[in-house]
Amino acid sequence: MANKTQKKSPHEHGDVIYNASFAQPPMRAVRQRILINDLTVACRIGVTDKERAQHQRLRINLTLDVQPSLPRLDRIGEVVDYGALAARVREVCAEAEVRLLESLAGQLAGTCFEDSRVQRARVRIEKLDRYTDMFAIGCETTFERAGA
Repeated sequence: MANKTQKKSPHEHGDVIYNASFAQPPMRAVRQRILINDLTVACRIGVTDKERAQHQRLRINLTLDVQPSLPRLDRIGEVVDYGALAARVREVCAEAEVRLLESLAGQLAGTCFEDSRVQRARVRIEKLDRYTDMFAIGCETTFERAGA
């Protein structure tokens, strides 16, 4: 007959879960990047009133250089939360009132720098439906935290 009591993993202690993979030789992370790829959002953006009259689909890619860290307790608070960051990017795009992709890229970089661990942000934005004879048009800009 099977035992109905469930045994805890030897790595579970209350609400803290220790990750056994950290029982490795001493090491340190020397470079860490966070990637958000192909996030599709709708935004009112464009040089002309006609362009801004309706939402346009944008594809956003972010590459963030962050202060390297190895999470000791395997908790989201120990790293940049890319799920929360993606949600903030969606909010910024939904509320944006800009004409240029380059302006939006600056706003998105500022959003990334809200987390003090982010040192550099590469922001790539593409309009997906602007021209019928092109798959996409866009810009890519790399921003660095002042004083970094």
